[in-house]
Amino acid sequence: MKNILILFLTITSLHAQSLKVNDKFLTFNAQSNDPLYTTYTATINRSTLYGDKGYKMNYYSSNLPITYGSEQGGKIFCIWKVDQVVIMNTGEYFKEPVVTSSFPDMAILSYSPFRGIEVQETFFVYSSSIALVNMQIKNVDNIAHDIELYPIHELGNDSLYIFQFDKKNNSYITNHTETKYRLISSLYKNAPYPTDLRNIFTSNIINYSYGGYNKSVEKFYTTIKTDYYSENRNDSLNKKNDGLVNYVSLHSKIKLKPNEEINFRYIRGYQNQKDDLIKLQNEIEKLKTESLQKYVDENVKLFSKIPRIKFKTNDEKLIYLSAFNLVRGCFYPPAEKTSYNFYVFSREPIWGWGHGHQVLHESLSMLAYVYLDPLSAQNSQRVYMEQQREDGLIAYRHGPRGLQDYPHFSKELNREMSTTSAPFYSWINWEIYKVSKDRKFLMDAYYSGVKYLQWLINNRDVDKDGMYEWGPYGIIENVRDWYNAVFQVSKDRHLDVDKEDISDELECLDLTTMMVNEMKSLSLMANELNQTVASKAWKNIATLTAKLINENMWDDSSKFYYSINKKDHSFKFLTRDLRRMEIIGFLPLWANVAPKEKANELIKHLINPNKFWRKYGIPTLAADDIWYSPYVDYCCKWNGPVWLLWNYMVYDGVKKYGFNKIANQIADKMILAVKTQLKKNHNFWESYSADNENLNSPSNYIWDSIIAKVLIERYSK
Repeated sequence: MKNILILFLTITSLHAQSLKVNDKFLTFNAQSNDPLYTTYTATINRSTLYGDKGYKMNYYSSNLPITYGSEQGGKIFCIWKVDQVVIMNTGEYFKEPVVTSSFPDMAILSYSPFRGIEVQETFFVYSSSIALVNMQIKNVDNIAHDIELYPIHELGNDSLYIFQFDKKNNSYITNHTETKYRLISSLYKNAPYPTDLRNIFTSNIINYSYGGYNKSVEKFYTTIKTDYYSENRNDSLNKKNDGLVNYVSLHSKIKLKPNEEINFRYIRGYQNQKDDLIKLQNEIEKLKTESLQKYVDENVKLFSKIPRIKFKTNDEKLIYLSAFNLVRGCFYPPAEKTSYNFYVFSREPIWGWGHGHQVLHESLSMLAYVYLDPLSAQNSQRVYMEQQREDGLIAYRHGPRGLQDYPHFSKELNREMSTTSAPFYSWINWEIYKVSKDRKFLMDAYYSGVKYLQWLINNRDVDKDGMYEWGPYGIIENVRDWYNAVFQVSKDRHLDVDKEDISDELECLDLTTMMVNEMKSLSLMANELNQTVASKAWKNIATLTAKLINENMWDDSSKFYYSINKKDHSFKFLTRDLRRMEIIGFLPLWANVAPKEKANELIKHLINPNKFWRKYGIPTLAADDIWYSPYVDYCCKWNGPVWLLWNYMVYDGVKKYGFNKIANQIADKMILAVKTQLKKNHNFWESYSADNENLNSPSNYIWDSIIAKVLIERYSK
C-alpha cells in the first residue's frame, strides 16, 4: 500500500500541469464540424516501416467517446463516471471536446465531461509501437468530486485473447491477429508485416480493478452503473485473466478536492508476438511519468518555418495546418536499401500499393512539404538519386526495397523496357531549391536530372520525331491509371493491361509537355549554377519541343490540345477519335508552351461549366464527354474525378498567363473540395468528385498536401 501511495503522489506532483503550445499560430478551437485532419502517426525517428500503427481520432461523433482507432488494431477510449454518474459519449459531456492544437503525431483537446471538471486531453503517438492518452484533470468546482475512469481497448473486427493481467506492471497483455488483405491493394505478402500481434494496455495509476468482456460496449454501462439498492452491488470489474473477449478495460478511482488536479495517462503498446516484450514494457513504464512538454516543443519548432499567412477564415488555417500534418505523417526514417528518409502514400490506413516506395508524381507533395522541413524534402528526392540506375533511369518506384522498374515487353522494339514515372523530377527539385537555397542539393539534383532526361530522350521517343510516347507499361507510367478516355481501349476495363492501354502507340501530349517543363527546369538550374551554355541549350531544346506540340497537337477546329497517332500524327487511332477533352489539354499552360491566342481559347473551355468549371475543381475529363462520371466509387479513376495535384498544375499555368482572377477561383474550388470532406469525415482523399460530396477512394493520400502550396500562393502578394 505504501508503494502505491508513493507512485500516486509522484505522478500527481510531477505532472499536475497542462501542456502549452507557445506559438499562437498553432493554436485554435476546432469544433466537431471544423475542417481538421485527425489522423496521427509517430514522428520519423521513432517509426518503423513494418509493425507501424497509426490512429484516427474521432472527437466529433456525439454518440461515441473520444476514440483513437487504427484500421486493424482496434481502438482505445475512456468512459467517465463522476459522482456515480456514467458519461459514455461526448454528446453527454457538459462541454463537448474542441481541439486546441494538432500536429502530425499529437492532438491536444479540452472538454468538460461533468460540471466542475475540466480536462486537457493529449493524444500522442509516441512511436510505431506506443500511443498514449494524457489527461490533465482539474476540479474547478467548490466541492469535491469522486471520479472513476474506465480506459478500454476494443479490437472491433475480431476478438482479443487475454494472455494475462500483469500485476507488476499494472497491464493487460493481449494477443490478436491482423490480415494483410486490403480492399484496394493488399500488403506485400512476402514483406515482414506482422500478423500475430501482442498488446499492452496500461495506465499510470494502480488500477482499482480490471476486466475483459464479450458483451457490447453499450452494455458495459450496466456493469459500471450498479444498482445502489442491489444486494449484489459490486463496483469492481470481473478481473478476467484469460480467454477471448471483445474488449478489455482498466478501472481507476480518483477523489479530487476543489482546485485540485491530477494527471491520468493510459497507454497502448503494440508489437509482433516475436518481439521482445520486456523492451516494450520498459519503454511504456518510462512514458508513464515522462513530461510530454518537450514533445510539444519539438512540434512547435518543426512548424516554425512554415509561412505565417493571414487567412481570411479559420477554416483555411485548419486546412493549411492539416495538409502539413498529412505529408509529415507519411514519412519514415531510412530503411533497408535507402539511406534517406522516405514517404509512403498513406500510413493510416495502410494499403499495399502505396506502402514502402516513392513515385515521382506522389513526390509533387514535396512542393508543399519543403516549407515545413527543407532537409527532409531534399532527402526524399535523394532516394531517387541514390538508386538511380547507371544509364540514368529513375524507375517507377524507389524506396527501402530498392529500384523497381517493372520491365514490360515492347512489341515495337521486340524487347523488354523498364518502366519509369511521369517526369516531374527536375521541376520538383527546382521548386525545393527555391525554398531551401541549398546549392549542394541543387548541383546534385541538376546532374541527376540531366542523366534522367537523357534516358527519357533515348527511351521515350522511339521514332525520334521529338515528341514522346509512354512506355509499354504506360497504364501505370502515365499516372492516369484507369477509365482514361484516350489511353484505355474499353469503357468498362474488361481487357488485360496490355490490351487496354494504347499510350505507347501515341505521341502523348502529357509526356511531351512534361518533357518541356523538365528541360526548362534544367535550364533554370544550370543558370543558377552559372552554367550559361548548358542553360541556353536546354532552353533551346524546350523551345523546339514546344513548337512541335503547337504544330501537331493543337486542333484548330475544337481549339484544344490532344495526343496524336504516333504513325501519322493524326487525331485518329484506328476508328477512334483522340479528340477527347481531358485535363492534360491545359498542361501547355503549365509548361508555358501555349501561345497567347491558344491560351485564350483554352481559358474559354476551362471556365465553361458544361465542361471543366465544376463545383469542386477541374475534372479529369470534360463533363460533356460520354465517359464522364462524377462518381468517386473506387481508386484511380480519370473519367471525371478531381485530382488536386493536376488541378494545381492548371492553377499554376493559368497564373503564368496572367489570368489571376480565374486562378484564384480554381484555388477556391480546390479549397472547397478539401474543406467539405474535412468537415464531413476529417479525411483527405486520393481524388474528389467534381460534383458530389460522397467519396469511396483511398483516404489520407499524401499528395493532397499540395493544398498547403495552393494556400501559400493564393495569399502571396
